[in-house]
Amino acid sequence: MSGRARKKGMARGRPPKEPQSGIPVGGQQSGNGRARHRHWQRQWQQVPETTLEPGPAPEPASEPGTSPEPVPNPALEVAQAPALTPTQGWAEILTRPPATARVPTFSEILARPAGRARAPAQARAPIPPLPAVASAWTPAVQVPTLAPASELVRHEEPRGAEGRAEEGTYSFPVQEGKVSARLKEPSRRKRKNFHDRGVNTRQKLHHLIECKRGTSGTVVHLKTNHFRLTSLPQWALYQYHVDFSPQMDSKRLRSVLLDMHKQLLGKRYSFDGAILFLCHRLKNKVTEVFSQTQNGDNVRITITLINELLPNSPHCLQFYNIIFKRLLSTMKLVQIGHNFYDIYNGAEDMRDLGLNICPGFITSILQYENDIMLCTDACHKVVRKDTVLDLINDFQKSRRPISRGDILKEIRGQIVYTKHNNRTYRVDAIDWEQNPRSTFKKDGSDISFLDYYRQQYRAKITDLEQPVLVSQPKRKKGPDGRLANPALLIPELCNLTGLTRSMQMNRIFSNLANRTRLSPERRYNELRKLIDSIHRNADVQRELQEWGLDFEKQSLSLTGRVLPVQILNEDGRAISIQCTDWSKEIKKGHLSYPKPLTNWLFVFNYENSRLAQTFWEKLTLITRTLGINLGAPKRCPVQDKTEEYLKVLEDNVTPQTQIVVCLLSNNKKEKYDAIKKYLCINCPVPSQCIVAETLKKPQILPIVTKLALQMNCKIGGHLWKVSIPFTDTMFIGIDCYHDISSGHKSVAGFVASLDASLTKWYSCCRFQKMGQEFLDGLMFCLENALSAWKDNNKQCPLPKLIFVYRDGVGDGQLQTMVDYEVPQMLRCLNSLPNYSYKLVIIVVRKRVNARFFAEENGHLINPNPGTVIDVEVTRPEWYDFFIISQSVKSGSVMPTHYNVIFDNTDLEPDQIQCLTYKLCYMYFNWTGVIRVPAPCQYAHKLALLVGQSIHNNPSQKLADRLYFL
Repeated sequence: MSGRARKKGMARGRPPKEPQSGIPVGGQQSGNGRARHRHWQRQWQQVPETTLEPGPAPEPASEPGTSPEPVPNPALEVAQAPALTPTQGWAEILTRPPATARVPTFSEILARPAGRARAPAQARAPIPPLPAVASAWTPAVQVPTLAPASELVRHEEPRGAEGRAEEGTYSFPVQEGKVSARLKEPSRRKRKNFHDRGVNTRQKLHHLIECKRGTSGTVVHLKTNHFRLTSLPQWALYQYHVDFSPQMDSKRLRSVLLDMHKQLLGKRYSFDGAILFLCHRLKNKVTEVFSQTQNGDNVRITITLINELLPNSPHCLQFYNIIFKRLLSTMKLVQIGHNFYDIYNGAEDMRDLGLNICPGFITSILQYENDIMLCTDACHKVVRKDTVLDLINDFQKSRRPISRGDILKEIRGQIVYTKHNNRTYRVDAIDWEQNPRSTFKKDGSDISFLDYYRQQYRAKITDLEQPVLVSQPKRKKGPDGRLANPALLIPELCNLTGLTRSMQMNRIFSNLANRTRLSPERRYNELRKLIDSIHRNADVQRELQEWGLDFEKQSLSLTGRVLPVQILNEDGRAISIQCTDWSKEIKKGHLSYPKPLTNWLFVFNYENSRLAQTFWEKLTLITRTLGINLGAPKRCPVQDKTEEYLKVLEDNVTPQTQIVVCLLSNNKKEKYDAIKKYLCINCPVPSQCIVAETLKKPQILPIVTKLALQMNCKIGGHLWKVSIPFTDTMFIGIDCYHDISSGHKSVAGFVASLDASLTKWYSCCRFQKMGQEFLDGLMFCLENALSAWKDNNKQCPLPKLIFVYRDGVGDGQLQTMVDYEVPQMLRCLNSLPNYSYKLVIIVVRKRVNARFFAEENGHLINPNPGTVIDVEVTRPEWYDFFIISQSVKSGSVMPTHYNVIFDNTDLEPDQIQCLTYKLCYMYFNWTGVIRVPAPCQYAHKLALLVGQSIHNNPSQKLADRLYFL
């Protein structure tokens, strides 16, 4: 998962958490930094569905840690992506290398042949870190430095240390606008490749070079949210990098300073704050100009040529995206993060909740199979009006004594929005020793926070006694390998994001969800309105004509294929089911291979004795229908204290205990974590926790049915099965969980199937540095999984075919994944003597912007479950496809994107697509088809439980059980 890629926890006992509308809602408020404009901000987190087991809230954005004393950093650099090198074929990596030989990286194997262009690295402005504060902030925990130094941190807030001046700089000339050529190249730095452009994983899949499309299924006609570019420029484009000295934190101010030199730049140019595109070439490769701010300060602007692009060059995709963002700004949409929102005209005020709903759009322009197209989707920002200062004041006015530590515990990890620069930050600490009058070093002189925000952003601060918030940067290291400095924020200027519990419990919240969860018809109409506005706006059309660009008015239409609904339990041992939601059908007959439950422990507090009896009676009734042999439990009433629960467990759990069921009076995380930790580490037994409030609902039978299924699969029961066309095949799922806000290590979950019916699974965890997505110990996990396979399959000691589904790989991380994780798996398999394996590795992505709509009686509806799309909107350099596996009751369904990055089999696309769809039926914790294959969801649930509650490796005695559901 990318740094920006953060996972959402799934409610225990519920289906995989998925916003049915797929609307990204972030924690940012709009604004342009001017005092006369009113802005709001807020991030909406969807309310989790009813939980059968209590647990912690969904994962916060991330958390602090600490850094040593800040040190000066040299200027950051923006570098053009290096050219790819020619490499060998698959044979080199599929054979075991000698012990002394260097193992080639997977990217070397997949690299393009010499002479072919690679998509560009996007550049970002080099900005040295801002100055050190007068009173140093000393964090409590060491901050791990994980991010590669090649990724830039955009500093727009006061930082903990001042960067060193670039060597060779000199004083400003007196005349404004004077131009001179410099001999020294500017510092350049590589920008994150958010769309993985240039990562070609298809060219070595020789059996798929010609065609990667399937043919099975019923053809269906679909509309998408993609719009073709109908014309491209007919001239060369020159790409320049722009440096400002001294550093200008405000992107708007950088644009204003550069606009003073229109006579030099010409009529047509595009500037995104770091990269400048021109239609003509400047006289010198490195050009310097000088501008003056309103305060009379001289600013040196260095413009350096870094690339010459042809109109059809993939490097121009960055330019097209910049132009389109400028068009949206021309239409009065405000950029927050990567998306644009109608803050001024479209915001809907919800006074009862103290927030606003702001509609907006996600946009990107990429090269697809045959055309360059715009992909756009509707989204919303739910914006709160209160600030962090309001929250601090509320705590301080509380009747009960509140310590600074209590305030930090409440605020730490929250995402806040700063309207003066339209950015979001994660709060990692509070510096109580500083206030707005405190000073720090900027450009060699002292300046207070008060003056800094007034000069840079025209922001007014009224409370001069408030503390300062500390936000650690996402990229922990600077270009020199030293720790980056934290951003220092003023609480009064930080709007809170995320809904409070009271907001979530409010009835109005359901109205909020209905307004942001768009139906296919409404969503498509919103996209059409955007495109129509582009074609009607005279200023936008003038801009497009100047650059020689144009978009189609109608969205792309294409054909998909609907795979047949799978049949469960075809062997006849249990009731045969053929549907995508079998929550009702499952009650009509026996399970596939249920496990008798005769020795189990039931722990509850005295106050819930009657509720415990009701649960036992309903469970007896349900298990009889499901064919589960249920014995009476050993009942253990306790006082409602954590230590009492643990004492009862210690005294009553034996090696023969199959499962422990705990009925909890509330969903306090401390009690839940203590029980799970004890039963997963000290006394390894599967456990099921139930919140008493869950059993008090009117419709209790469906809840008890789900609990009965969950309990039985945890002790090894087989609930249902689907026919798999391959024998002796292992399916692996990998996912990672990050809880940076609590300072815990990241957890990688690894699960592997051990039998042909996909009912037995091996699982293990690996702890990694905080925020690290890619696995260090993948060889260890795979070796243990193969050993467990051997113990369970005497006739076939090693699987003939291995499918790996890797979830959590975020935008821009594909290259790292193929360079780091794939070679580990290959080395493990190559080390086994006389093992001729077949391996398929598939990257799974749930967060995609592509949408598909089917037509029925003149209206747009969601496509049917099982719809496969592998034409037009896929990437030419990938072997990829979309599958819509699940159905939704409201909103627009979200497809899942699959990218096959390694395949040494001869399987046809149809086989891989159908197999992937079948695996979406095999998740035992939900009686229906889910969005991702079961191995992915099992790995996610494992990493979630260990990362949120256990914080240690579970006992190996549980490795063959689905105890983490």
